[in-house]
Amino acid sequence: ASKATGYPLAFVAAKLCLGIPLTEVQNAVTKKTQACFEPSLDYIVTKIPRWDLGKFENVSKEIGSAMKSVGEVMGIGRTVEESFQKALRMVDPAIPGFQKHGKFTHSELLTELKKPTDKRVFAIAQALHEGTMTVPEIHDITKIDHWFLRRCENIVKTWKKIEGKSLEGLDENLMTEVKQRGYSDLQICTALGLPKTSEDDVRNHRKAMGIVPVTKQIDTLAAEFPADTNYLYTSYHGTENDIPAGDGGVVVLGSGAYRIGSSIEFDWCGVSAIRALRDMGKKSTMINYNPETVSTDYDECDKLYFDELSRERVLDIYERDQAEGVIISVGGQIPNNLAIPLDKANVKILGTTADMIDNAEDRNRFSAALDEIGVQQPRWKELTDVESAIEFAEEVEYPVLVRPSYVLSGAAMNVAWNPEQLKAYLTLAGEVSGDHPTVISDFIQGAIEIELDGVCKDGKFIAAAIHEHIENAGVHSGDATLVLPPQNITDYQMHRVREAGKKIAERLNITGPVNIQFVAKGSDVMCIETNLRASRSFPFVSKTMGVDFIKAATHAMVGEETDSMNLPNIDDKNNLGYVGVKAPMFSFTRLRGADPVLGVEMASTGEVACFGANKEEAFLKALLSTGFKMPEKSILMSVQDTLADEFVHSAWKLHELGYDLYATEKTKKVMDKRGVPCKLLHYPTSGKEPNVSTYIKEGKIDLTINIPTHESDRLTDNYEMRRAAVDYGVPLLTNLQLVQTFADAARLYKQGDLLGLDSKSLFQHYEDEKASDAWTDEKEFH
Repeated sequence: ASKATGYPLAFVAAKLCLGIPLTEVQNAVTKKTQACFEPSLDYIVTKIPRWDLGKFENVSKEIGSAMKSVGEVMGIGRTVEESFQKALRMVDPAIPGFQKHGKFTHSELLTELKKPTDKRVFAIAQALHEGTMTVPEIHDITKIDHWFLRRCENIVKTWKKIEGKSLEGLDENLMTEVKQRGYSDLQICTALGLPKTSEDDVRNHRKAMGIVPVTKQIDTLAAEFPADTNYLYTSYHGTENDIPAGDGGVVVLGSGAYRIGSSIEFDWCGVSAIRALRDMGKKSTMINYNPETVSTDYDECDKLYFDELSRERVLDIYERDQAEGVIISVGGQIPNNLAIPLDKANVKILGTTADMIDNAEDRNRFSAALDEIGVQQPRWKELTDVESAIEFAEEVEYPVLVRPSYVLSGAAMNVAWNPEQLKAYLTLAGEVSGDHPTVISDFIQGAIEIELDGVCKDGKFIAAAIHEHIENAGVHSGDATLVLPPQNITDYQMHRVREAGKKIAERLNITGPVNIQFVAKGSDVMCIETNLRASRSFPFVSKTMGVDFIKAATHAMVGEETDSMNLPNIDDKNNLGYVGVKAPMFSFTRLRGADPVLGVEMASTGEVACFGANKEEAFLKALLSTGFKMPEKSILMSVQDTLADEFVHSAWKLHELGYDLYATEKTKKVMDKRGVPCKLLHYPTSGKEPNVSTYIKEGKIDLTINIPTHESDRLTDNYEMRRAAVDYGVPLLTNLQLVQTFADAARLYKQGDLLGLDSKSLFQHYEDEKASDAWTDEKEFH
């Protein structure tokens, strides 16, 4: 509401709480009136949620009174049609606007309209585009107000007007109507039957007729008073710009909607970049459309465009404001994917060149580059056809990893254990990767994963931090538990990571942020991925190291010095005197039916980080910060047979700590054989008592350990066990390395060797604090 109106509700509320009346609080937009004016708008705002339900198995996709979205966008225009189409594209760059997206059968269409899911809007679009249902019929099923449905119908009517026409057939009036209805140049290509490569032809055609968007200010008083604000949007409804052209400075592209894989960590990077530019005395422009972010606070930059992160819109703003250049490497994958399109349009990309970004993102080019410079990597092959992919998988032996190009959070990345899975995953990867290649590589089982986050200038590292994952390779880096400085990596492995990092930085001539990922097993240290952008671990690394990596990257990208920043060198040992651990947060409790087990595609929706004197202390603090409760008495164990022997050591530690251990049938056999005392609980579907489900539901279990592998055959039992733990609020661990670290930490915790684990709120602290301990008088404000 604050971003939609430009009226900062919390700011004004805080002033009221301090006893300052509205008549003395200045309107931040007009800078001439007071906050006692009710906001009055001359524009329309459309907010649409972002769902990521497709990333979860068995999840119910119906939407209702329980919130399931992970983010939201805000489209601003002068009509509902314009702002609605903008907002749909903002939700996901793969959505062109209000048109068919996928294909519903008639029965699926009716079901979708009756029981809404995250795809309902596309069902309405299909019904209107195909003409199979009228507005009254859709209203009768959905109960959506006629007024809104008529706006949707207006969008479709305009599509019908231009469908099949030639580009020359779009005269000034018709082109103006199309743009005012919120259509992008790419959508116009589709409607005219032109290829996507004709986007520039459409752009040049409309510009030749003088049809370009105007820049408008967010105005809380609908032009009754002059607005004095840098809070802007673009619209095709208007003849005049509210601000003069030029003075764009450096454009920073924001992170877009929060989603699984791209959340507030990239907003932190964007804000750090614009603050660094301001500190250097440079003008900055932010383009972003997420109302939840700090980067869309208009007082953070010189100009804020609350608008689309698309090639078309960035070009509109870049050309009009005559910007010095564009930073695309701090907002995650959405701006990064614009590297080649913007470069081809002669936009100046600051930092690493677009060609080198493509060299890292294009799986085929990147793998070839690693071979060229002698950096070890898993064996790989570019997908040309399914038969050759299956031949390669049989040659290197399953499992193999399917890796599409230009994707975020491991979208469509999968581990295939047999030919049937490989065929299915290749089809999915092809759909996601589009025109970019898909690579198949040998999946290294039992390897540890290591990451190198750094900042480079002209192909040399000027700042670096190496951290490790607690979980073995196979868990997406966004879902992994990170440790910095690393505690279990050998000096030899660290040396190999540093040397490979230096070679990659030089080969790609990196200037700006970089994230390089490795897997290590035995004496092999293999590079699996390089991102020439900030990674989601940059805030964690910066806060743990006490150095702002993005500030350093921004200085490097605009050609300013970094010598005075005291940056950690890639060859430094990074002995901080403490350990930082970053742990993921999940939303499985809200996602009814979702299977809470992790893989190579990311599932977490947040993160926490804590410091400790050692890994175990920091780990347990981080785990407790996610809402995990230390088990008091009873622990349930169900571990796949091939991992059971390795798990025995952790089970014995938990037994020695005094926990009552329960196990399912196969796990109990291994525990009995190895002399670990435990009691039997029958599988959920067995119908026998004592049963796993009964014990979880009755609160008799304090921690569930369920560790499956691809060889697990009791899939339903495992799923029901995990789901019951989530549904009844029982802590759940599904990874062997996490369990091992937890057992080590629990032992130190029980011995009283760990500090700071009993967290209190500030108010609890004040209540417990003695007057003699307080550093201020109890009546004094603090």
